[in-house]
Amino acid sequence: MPDPRPTIAGLFAGIGGIELGLERAGFATTMQCEWLPEARAVLARRFPDARRCEDIRALASRAELRLPNVDVVAAGFPCQDLSQCGRTAGIRGAKSGLVDRLFELLARRQRGPRWVLLENVPFMLRLDRGRAMRHLTQSLEALDFAWAYRVIDARAFGLPQRRERVVLVASRSEDPRLVLLGQAAESRLPHDDPDDRPCGFYWTEGNSGLGWAIDSVPTLKAGSTIGIPSPPAIWLPAFDRIVTPTIEDAEAMQGLPRGWTSPASDAGVSERARWRLVGNAVPVPIAEWVGRRLLEPSQRLEAPAERLASSDPWPLAGFGARGQRFAVDLSTWPVCAPWRGLEARFGARGERLRTRPGLSRRAAGGFLGRIRRSSLRTDDRFIPSLMRYVAQCAEA
Repeated sequence: MPDPRPTIAGLFAGIGGIELGLERAGFATTMQCEWLPEARAVLARRFPDARRCEDIRALASRAELRLPNVDVVAAGFPCQDLSQCGRTAGIRGAKSGLVDRLFELLARRQRGPRWVLLENVPFMLRLDRGRAMRHLTQSLEALDFAWAYRVIDARAFGLPQRRERVVLVASRSEDPRLVLLGQAAESRLPHDDPDDRPCGFYWTEGNSGLGWAIDSVPTLKAGSTIGIPSPPAIWLPAFDRIVTPTIEDAEAMQGLPRGWTSPASDAGVSERARWRLVGNAVPVPIAEWVGRRLLEPSQRLEAPAERLASSDPWPLAGFGARGQRFAVDLSTWPVCAPWRGLEARFGARGERLRTRPGLSRRAAGGFLGRIRRSSLRTDDRFIPSLMRYVAQCAEA
């Protein structure tokens, strides 16, 4: 019997975070395109029924090829040239510029798909005065798509990771505003005083930033400021300890089942490569929320719209078509799911955070030196606790 579920084609699929979320909402994945062999190993295990291709450039270069007839084309296109911690080369960079291959494929279809779903980092709203967003929206409008977008925080879904992403939905036949802009909630985050709650930070930083996050970790990244994919560290003030999460913890912080990227290890890649895969992933609950909104959109906008001039900066949420764009004053929290902090239960099966021993003496000592020389503010107990940790490492 044919599958009655609406269908997805995932381009720049990575390890399938978008497709997994959409499938949880009721969709079926029929095609995935991904360049990295270790990511394809994950996709092959987790989406065995989907057809796969390796290179969107090869797909787009052959005029006779078409996108499959699906309901949703999803593309979490590369962020390396748009990220604040990346190359910042912009939308014309060698990596992020690959999104143009998607537009070439869409141009070959006079009808459909019903929806296009794009995802990337919020920094692209500011980089080069928003040039990337102008390029995306103008390319979609040239193909007769209306569009809407919103910056969404993964913490709204109870994930203990401070991770914001731009989600853009476009359609030729439907109203994308009612998908993204019709639901809002107030954030419920821990305040500046951490009490005895764990605090996440990046030990590879310390000169000008450290990604400090109370009862959560800073954004999981594919690479650090020193070019190494690595976990953040977690300070446990109640126990005067510093620990690091495991790769399975990181998967859960992205809303993935623990062990989701284990097929990459089976294919012979290192744990460092798995961190890179997880750091590039899309939080599954965000994609699931979007999928449910695609199937059951709102009846009205949550807030009034304000027309924007071409020179105005890009807001946190907006929409447009035919050369016009509008801002909608919405928070980055479309929902407010029960909070599952670092000490609370989280993950698909309710597992607790399984930390491993903390930083090496060299790593901790290097970070201590940087943070003591900088003017960055942290909890008053943090640096003394870090000093004791380094001393303990020296005695061990």
